[in-house]
Amino acid sequence: MTLDEEQISEIKKKIAFQHEHPVSDFQKQQFNSKPKKYWDIFYKNNHENFFKDRKWIQIEFPGIYAAMKPDAGPKTILEIGCGPGNTLFPVVTKNENPDLRMFGCDFSPVAIDLVKKNESYEPLHKSNNCFASVWDLANEECALPEGIEPHSVDIAVMIFVFSALHPDQWKFAIENLKKLMKPGGKVYFRDYGRYDLAQVRFKKDRLLQDNFYIRGDGTRVYFFTEDEAYDIFVNGCGFKKEKIATDRRLIVNRKRQLKMYRSWLQAVFNA
Repeated sequence: MTLDEEQISEIKKKIAFQHEHPVSDFQKQQFNSKPKKYWDIFYKNNHENFFKDRKWIQIEFPGIYAAMKPDAGPKTILEIGCGPGNTLFPVVTKNENPDLRMFGCDFSPVAIDLVKKNESYEPLHKSNNCFASVWDLANEECALPEGIEPHSVDIAVMIFVFSALHPDQWKFAIENLKKLMKPGGKVYFRDYGRYDLAQVRFKKDRLLQDNFYIRGDGTRVYFFTEDEAYDIFVNGCGFKKEKIATDRRLIVNRKRQLKMYRSWLQAVFNA
């Protein structure tokens, strides 16, 4: 599904308005200097509303489920930005591979605390196939998550993770990701696409810089194009593109006679 010229024109008008009323320089400094604070608050305030089994992953990223089969052999999967474990737990609780090791990491200590308090975590951890730790993907020290050796990850899962990073952090994130991945390993990526409904709906005092916004709860979000994803992963660090596509869905509000679009970017990259 593609947008026509009239729709793009209307979207650009709304984004031009956002540029006329950006976040103040003082607020930019506040939001960009303490991102962890706002994600901790987010998880504290929403801890009872989480854990929706991402069933679509099995369709879109079948390689994850192939690694769960009894005869798949030794596999290491890392969910980066795991939050309370929305991908981690559906994988490990349905896993049939005795040699699968599933890691989850998030730079929010509150999120990792939620993972470890989940009733499924302790028995899975004791069986030596489920691990959770606090880790910042964009750390500049090139430190890896606890328990993970360099170039040992077969599959890295990043769902709505890169969008939370400041564009200046992308290079550190990619360098760390490259250090994690086993040669031939796969990165499964899903994030917000350019002109998504969430981007178009932003009003005054939400724009931090081009296509990068602050939500009402203080968390940040970037909206990507396919070309940007290619530049970040392929041109930026030598990953190989297996797939990049935009998943655009039409939402119709018949009462208000509005057509709105959700837009997500989905990609698979090979190390």
